[in-house]
Amino acid sequence: MERHQKDSLPRYPQVSIVRNIEELLSFPGLELVIVTSPNDTHFEYAKKALEAGKHVVVEKPFTIHSSQALELIRISQNTGRFLSVFQNRRYACDFLTIRSILNDHLLGKIVEFEAHYDRYRPELKPNAWREKDLPGSGILYDLGSHLIDQALLLFGLPQTITADLRIQRPHAQINDYFDLRLDYGNSKAILKSGMLVREPGPRYMIHGLKGSFIKSGEDPQEELLKIGVIPDQLDWGKEAEENWGLIHTEINGSIIREKFPSLNGNFGLYYKNLFLSIRAGIPLREKAEQGYNTIRMVELAIESHEKKCTIPCTGLLPLSD
Repeated sequence: MERHQKDSLPRYPQVSIVRNIEELLSFPGLELVIVTSPNDTHFEYAKKALEAGKHVVVEKPFTIHSSQALELIRISQNTGRFLSVFQNRRYACDFLTIRSILNDHLLGKIVEFEAHYDRYRPELKPNAWREKDLPGSGILYDLGSHLIDQALLLFGLPQTITADLRIQRPHAQINDYFDLRLDYGNSKAILKSGMLVREPGPRYMIHGLKGSFIKSGEDPQEELLKIGVIPDQLDWGKEAEENWGLIHTEINGSIIREKFPSLNGNFGLYYKNLFLSIRAGIPLREKAEQGYNTIRMVELAIESHEKKCTIPCTGLLPLSD
């Protein structure tokens, strides 16, 4: 902690640094606590913050167990404090563009949605808790939380789930690959992620009765933030034209096959919406109940894998967007 404080003070001289959650919660005037600690501390820290009367944002995954998520929701309701999950991938350029295409019904009724979140990292990341055999670790909790949240946001609650979880790298301790199949009756969602994808294919493949949308490439925001670029430019989150998706569909009786311009991504919209909720009472967009459903789906995926069968999606909370 002292090393991190020494590194942080020159970079952020305007901030105060505390050493533990208790010291943080006693800080004068504090209204909002953002929990970005390791997954197995999310529940403990969020609970303490809510009980101290603070609004709380929890990094995904919300909690390790869905029962913990329900308890946090109950405390939030009792205390009247806002509780939200930071699902920043909802504000990536690709997903914003996909939502626009589906909202405008450019592909007709969707019959198949396939989403990938792949990486190439054959060696384990040194000292990375996400890759150790700990509660809440592994790629399903980490990257699966993004893809499951997106599928639920686009298509609602599935009827069944079929899951295949694997450890593919020789020295891995926890799942580093998943293949989830969500059944929606006449349509399905395929969600996949792996750490041994050196040459990635399309990130999204969406097929409907009228047409298809194929999207490759990665939203530029994360890499810009890593190198210290501040998101204050007018073209922040703008994707290069070569990464725009391909749409092949029928519009007003004409068949088109062309690149579809990506909307600009903006992770900051999450906090703009949260600010309006806290200050103006506007309903949260990233609801804790949605975070609960994502964790419940993770549990169901683990159960499906262990039983080697398709299982019904039970215990989910009915929600609107």
